[in-house]
Amino acid sequence: MSSNGKLIIDGREIDIQGEKNLLEIIRRAGINLPTFCYHSELSIYGACRLCLVETDKMGLVAACSTPPQEGMVIRTNTLRTRRLRKMVIELLLANHERECTTCSRSGRCKLQLLAHQLGVKEVRFGKRDKKVPLDLTSPSIVRDPNKCILCGDCVRMCKEVQGLGIWDFAHRGSKTVVTTAFDKELSDVACVNCGQCVSVCPTGALTVKSEIDKVWNAIHDPDKIVVAQIAPAVRVALGEEFGLNAGEDVTGKIVAGLKLIGVGRVFDTLFTADMTTIEEANELLVRLEKNENLPIFTSCCPAWVKYCEQFHADLLPNVSSCRSPQQMFGSVVKKYYAKKLNKRPEDVFVLSIMPCVAKKFEAQRPEFTTGGVPDVDAVLTTVEIAQMFKEASIDFTALPNKAFDNPLGVGSGAALIFGASGGVMESVVRYVSGLTGGDEVGRIDFLPVRGMEGIKKAYVKAGGKILKLAVVNGLANTEKLISMLKSGEASFDAIEVMSCPGGCVGGGGQPEVNDTVARTRRAGEIYEMDRVQQLHKPQDNYFVVKAFEEWFGGVNNHETHHALHTTYVPRRRINGKPFIMNDSQSQRLQVSVCLGTGCYLRGAYDVIKEFNDLAENRGIAGQIEINGTFCLEKCDNGVSVNVNDEIITGVSPENAGEIFINKISPLVDKNLR
Repeated sequence: MSSNGKLIIDGREIDIQGEKNLLEIIRRAGINLPTFCYHSELSIYGACRLCLVETDKMGLVAACSTPPQEGMVIRTNTLRTRRLRKMVIELLLANHERECTTCSRSGRCKLQLLAHQLGVKEVRFGKRDKKVPLDLTSPSIVRDPNKCILCGDCVRMCKEVQGLGIWDFAHRGSKTVVTTAFDKELSDVACVNCGQCVSVCPTGALTVKSEIDKVWNAIHDPDKIVVAQIAPAVRVALGEEFGLNAGEDVTGKIVAGLKLIGVGRVFDTLFTADMTTIEEANELLVRLEKNENLPIFTSCCPAWVKYCEQFHADLLPNVSSCRSPQQMFGSVVKKYYAKKLNKRPEDVFVLSIMPCVAKKFEAQRPEFTTGGVPDVDAVLTTVEIAQMFKEASIDFTALPNKAFDNPLGVGSGAALIFGASGGVMESVVRYVSGLTGGDEVGRIDFLPVRGMEGIKKAYVKAGGKILKLAVVNGLANTEKLISMLKSGEASFDAIEVMSCPGGCVGGGGQPEVNDTVARTRRAGEIYEMDRVQQLHKPQDNYFVVKAFEEWFGGVNNHETHHALHTTYVPRRRINGKPFIMNDSQSQRLQVSVCLGTGCYLRGAYDVIKEFNDLAENRGIAGQIEINGTFCLEKCDNGVSVNVNDEIITGVSPENAGEIFINKISPLVDKNLR
């Protein structure tokens, strides 16, 4: 391999310029060589063979995985390479579900586009033998194995960028598939709903679970009023769906479009982002004063919160109790704004327009309800709301700009930058600096936390104390930072975590071109919008300050904690299924259910579920801690259960209720006395 020198591509002399593979040099030469499995931000896989080229000495090679050598002579468009590329497309189509007209990726499916580009007019092979069922169990993602072309992009994204490894290859030869561990449904694995696998899938094998029909039904329901909120990262990306440049600000057009399709009120998530900053910053100041539960982790990203619940439950006390801006907005609308409209919470339909796929999961969390009614009724991604506009035959680029409704339509620049990695941290710095520095503190641009780097560290002086801050995006980077914390290699006072590369601008629900270039442009426009924003710090937002006083009697008090905060609990997994365990407290009755092989086969998981259900129904869930354990032995007659060091044997799903009522519940009552 040579990092310098020249080579010949289709008769033209091209400089190597340090490129690591032929594909990048060929594309730099203006030849857009097709490929499925190549992604410049992931490792090289070299499986699809679409990028085959002919060389003078090596013959046919895959351009993506072949290093350049000085003097190489390369031909990209020979009779042989064209024939082989068409053959690859035909073979992929033969094993691919061909109901293109009703596919959610129709019109922008990479397989469809390349088939047209390469002139594939017919498929000489039969269709796939049988159709595999869809996986609809996730609240955020739909998996259609019939459309998978084995490009491996989702596998590498989940492993390399997110560090999770939810997807992988299974079996061999013609039976190879991309699937989860043991081919379990998405709801039964440790997926955090970030949607990054969806953002790189070139076909419709992985798509966002749509809630468009649900929103249309609400709009056409005469008994409901639809109230929408728009996240900051949406306004710099939605235009891409209509041919505009990445990063172009289309805020006013989104508001106009929503009004046109029948949305009653259009507000700005910036309003509750300012609330989030104020509550989270005050929470940080209290923790610093008490020197407890540090570092504080931000809680705006639902994929990160679920990741922490599943893999680092010991860090949950460090996670901010603040709801995300989305859920603060839903709570404020259902608990307070609905009364202004003389509506019941169930008659106000809260629609969130987000760049994030995990927000769909977050909106369905049982913690986020008012009187049994979800605080957020539906979440549409950037791509989904664009689809709604297209369904309504709206000429988006011709729409006039319209302003948000008041009072929940005003936000500061500090809230606007939530859309980029580092934005939440910079917003907190602005608030704390203004709070501790007095009225003379003017504009604050905290540049060290900006940018696309995976891990950023910074220091800031506030109130006479030097605060150590960290900003991380991508869950693999998050895991590295947590390892540094737990090993004592690093220490911080506050850490911002965003699961998606670049933060929300790179969310799984953003338009198709979601690479570093697009994310950088979107973030750049967000900071430009912040630069000209009249309101700079959260405390500059008069409407937010007024809302705190009128609705909550101030900030960081009992009322705000009831409406704007929440709690999170560990999510452990038994038999692959999510199982939420109660917080551990020494005064609680300790109940351990054996999960050894014998007990598991006799129904240990169902016993735990029955115990938890009974504890909830009898109102004693707060006084009992139910855990799984290995191994209590004495398992020959049924499931074994340890209750305060007393072993109860012969338990089964059928008698679990009787044992709980007769043997466990009385001990809870005794503990309470």
